[in-house]
Amino acid sequence: MLNKRKLIIIIAGAAALVLLVLGIILLLSLGTSEKNNGSSFSANDARRQNIIRLANDYAAAGEFDRALNLLDGLLIDNPDDEDARALQRFILGMDRSGGGNLDADAFIEAQRRFLEEQRRQNELLASNLQRAGGSSSASSSASSAADAEAAAARRAAAEAEEARRRAQEEELAKASRELQEIMRRINNLVADGKARLSSGDFNGANQLFSEARRNMPSGESRFEAQKLSEMADAYYDFSSNNRSSSSAREAVTNATTMATDAVSKDSTQALAHFVLGRIARDANQNDRALSEFREAVRLDPNNFIYAHELGRILFLSRRFPEARDAFQNAVRINPNYEPSWYNLGGTFRALNRQDDALAAYRQAVAIKADYGAAHREIGRILIARSDTRGAIDAFTKALAQSPNDFSLICELAAANSQAGNHAEAERLFERAIGINPSDAQTNHNMALVKHELKKTNEAINFANLAVNAAPSNANYVYTLGLTLEASGATDLAVSAYKSAASLDARYLRPRINLGSIFLNTGNFTEAITYLNQALAVEPNNFEVNNNLGAVYAKLENWANSIIHYERALSARPNDPMVSLNLARAYAGAGNIEKAQSSYQTVLRLSPNNWDALYELGMACVKLGQNEEAKRYLQDLVNRNPNYSGRAEAERILRSL
Repeated sequence: MLNKRKLIIIIAGAAALVLLVLGIILLLSLGTSEKNNGSSFSANDARRQNIIRLANDYAAAGEFDRALNLLDGLLIDNPDDEDARALQRFILGMDRSGGGNLDADAFIEAQRRFLEEQRRQNELLASNLQRAGGSSSASSSASSAADAEAAAARRAAAEAEEARRRAQEEELAKASRELQEIMRRINNLVADGKARLSSGDFNGANQLFSEARRNMPSGESRFEAQKLSEMADAYYDFSSNNRSSSSAREAVTNATTMATDAVSKDSTQALAHFVLGRIARDANQNDRALSEFREAVRLDPNNFIYAHELGRILFLSRRFPEARDAFQNAVRINPNYEPSWYNLGGTFRALNRQDDALAAYRQAVAIKADYGAAHREIGRILIARSDTRGAIDAFTKALAQSPNDFSLICELAAANSQAGNHAEAERLFERAIGINPSDAQTNHNMALVKHELKKTNEAINFANLAVNAAPSNANYVYTLGLTLEASGATDLAVSAYKSAASLDARYLRPRINLGSIFLNTGNFTEAITYLNQALAVEPNNFEVNNNLGAVYAKLENWANSIIHYERALSARPNDPMVSLNLARAYAGAGNIEKAQSSYQTVLRLSPNNWDALYELGMACVKLGQNEEAKRYLQDLVNRNPNYSGRAEAERILRSL
């Protein structure tokens, strides 16, 4: 297993870039995220990495002696350097003939094996670094999807470069011997220039590329356009990977010039159009980017990266149906490219096709089991469907890849809370608060969890922290009232509820709770005031109507009590308590027949509701239905001899 010092993964902070570089792609860039993670790498490490990459590019260009000389120097310094030793073995094992020509199939197969091992080691290293490092919550949340896409794009780049090398060798084979030598020399200059760019030698690359341009064979516009496209692509990659470099702007200019020249010499160069599309996209020139990407896809319809990038620019342009088609095309060409599945999922979500989105995200994680960003999106879809078990599983898998992602911890905590796992939610929110102690939403959520766990004083403390951080948030102020009411501090709770109601004229919860408090304390006027405010917002709300029915019953305003109990019953037709209260309101209003019917409804729903059974018997007495009254009252006495109204029931039975 590779030592952590030996490779540094590329972690992109924004959109992942397609890295189309020649040869074996080692993930050796000193990206900004390593700085954010607190990792430090010496100048010797960077030098070693650049030497290996340069040696690889020399080998790819057929310059075996130059490659081996570089590797020999590394192995003299460190004979245990596994990467240098592995590349040396591959080069020494190649069949070489006169003039440094290389057995292309053998070298490509060696490259493929070496690339696969490097990819596996880097993915493992990425996982280890992520667990050990811990980036800030904001950066990890913003870049997790881009990181995964960058890694996959690097794998795709190797495949694209392999195909390009085969095409070049076929073209060389068709040329005359003299033309072959010129083309081979140009190929070597371009390969050396790209290697210089990879190692950060911008000026050296400029010199080699300029020499390549000066020596282009006349009359070979297609070949020249191909080389210009490659140089443009290399310049673009340099600018993307070295944004803080003083040469980055010049690199973009050079990339633009060479790609434009390539198109002018041969308009069928898909790579040149692709480079121009990426440059336009970076400059927020989406229309131009879209045009260039469309042309790249038209010219090379089997390139899944082109289709993928076309989908991304279509998505940014909010052309979601077309973006869907582009991503579907990308996964048709390469079903194993997980970023396209991930972006297809996002496009389906934008189209409100949640089932299809879920299927796409699941396909992404089937390809890459540790695709944290895709697991996160799966969790979000499942939590919206109240599938808390599935959401918890998905968020847990996502968090394993980004263990210090603040918002992801909060999402997992919220899912546990929704599932009733309040103790686990409490533990996770504690972890989140350890990362960001002043976050109002997290403190608010912790207050709710503490409230559920009956840790009232702690709940009040967290609710106060949330309100202090965001005093105009009506929801936070309401939760403070809720925790104060639970503690018995009713006056303080009333004050908090009133404040929450004043902050949001359409907020029902504080008004319902105020109505309930005033109902219980006998302040019926205030209760009606706040409940009517809630009623104006939501006329058919169960709690509002049930509480209004109770207030009017206390006032013996039976007509209004019946109106609101009937509305409450419409909202919950199988609630036995509402049916019982409605029956009593009918009885209070003198409508005994309706009362009798409502009592019978209660007993169908709750056969052991003794009050309903007793009151139904009394209603039958009032209606002169003595036999029915005897049956109900005798049933009550027989089945519940300890009923509080038994003596009265027996007295009535004796009188019938």
